[in-house]
Amino acid sequence: MGKKPLGLNSEAVSLVLRPARVPSTSRYLNPCVVGFVVVAVVLILAVTIGLLVHFLAFDEKPYFYRSSFQILNAEYSDQLHSPGTQEYRTLSGRIESMISKAFKESNLSNQFIRAHVVKLRQGGNGVIADVVMKFRFTRSNNGASLKSRIESVLHQMLNNSGNLEISPSTEIASLTDQDAADIFTKECGARPDLITLSDERIIGGSQAEEGDWPWQVSLHLNNVHHCGGILISNTWILTAAHCFRSYSDPYPWTVTFGLSTTYPKQRISVRTIIVHNNYKSETHENDIALVQLNKGVTFTKNIHSVCLPAATQNILPGSTAYVTGWGSLTYTGNTVTDLRQAKVQIISNDVCNSPASYNGAVLPGMLCAGVPEGGVDSCQGDSGGPLVQQDSRRLWFLVGIVSWGFQCGLVDKPGVYTRVTAYRYWIAQQTGI
Repeated sequence: MGKKPLGLNSEAVSLVLRPARVPSTSRYLNPCVVGFVVVAVVLILAVTIGLLVHFLAFDEKPYFYRSSFQILNAEYSDQLHSPGTQEYRTLSGRIESMISKAFKESNLSNQFIRAHVVKLRQGGNGVIADVVMKFRFTRSNNGASLKSRIESVLHQMLNNSGNLEISPSTEIASLTDQDAADIFTKECGARPDLITLSDERIIGGSQAEEGDWPWQVSLHLNNVHHCGGILISNTWILTAAHCFRSYSDPYPWTVTFGLSTTYPKQRISVRTIIVHNNYKSETHENDIALVQLNKGVTFTKNIHSVCLPAATQNILPGSTAYVTGWGSLTYTGNTVTDLRQAKVQIISNDVCNSPASYNGAVLPGMLCAGVPEGGVDSCQGDSGGPLVQQDSRRLWFLVGIVSWGFQCGLVDKPGVYTRVTAYRYWIAQQTGI
């Protein structure tokens, strides 16, 4: 109920209330007030001028440029088609180092951030390297002038390119932030720090953020998360064979994309499921399968493919890897709805096959990853998901598929993964990738 209005006593109605007389203001302003106003005006002007100077002279923004370099004394081969080969890494690294050195020794040393080879392709008798470069300039700079200064440094670089013979017809094109992101998402293995050519390369915490692992997918059986999977192209998913032991018909399966299994960014039905012909559930041997989507997924900065390793890629014991998924946090626990990540170390098969560990059950087509003290591991619901490593050029490669293990996170019982390098030819045979 609302409050009742306060009423006047009827006997007091005849009383007339008049406002008190207000004394007239002084004709002179108080000196303290005048001083305060002057100081306030000066401060406001100073702040305004300071902001103008900052935005005009010091406020910086990123600028992206793209250029192509023709390497005349390098012969194109199949080894330069995939970023997973040592030949690709070596040539790309040399080109990136050459560009970085040229700018670091120029009058643009403070503005240059990074250069990255996004693709090597055949060009005549040589190799063409498509490169994206990032700079940071103040907003007051003229675009045409910036482009001219950058081109000047590149032309000087061509005269001092060492043992790389480069065509002198180098020109650059400016890119928007979105243009640069689109270029990186068309290639494999790029996380947000590479897409923005950032200097930061930190992964912290157990909760993943949007776009951190853009190749991670969820395989849903009858609209419920069942297994993880890995996006290797816009139509193919790599996962574990044991996910389909009871349900190999494509019809009840869908694939979802994004951090959440409850509110996915995209959802696509399944056309085909290919389980390795020699999969043996008793020994977990050949625990690998492929899923073909009914239609191609639209790549974005938050949804795109991981790089596949070369069959000869060496995975070093003790090296860092990351496993991701929606699996349970404890053995026999429930799966989670938001993607989680865990930092682990590669463990040699010899150590993993010791009597205290798996006592010979880890076969050559498998690899182990965990931490010595236990407690960090993949678990139920993570099956089929990715174990990935980063190379020297910040590209991420798939090295393992979550396969099996004894419970979760126990000491001397690390996670066991399908070794992707052992099945590189099988993947290519089935998909052409």
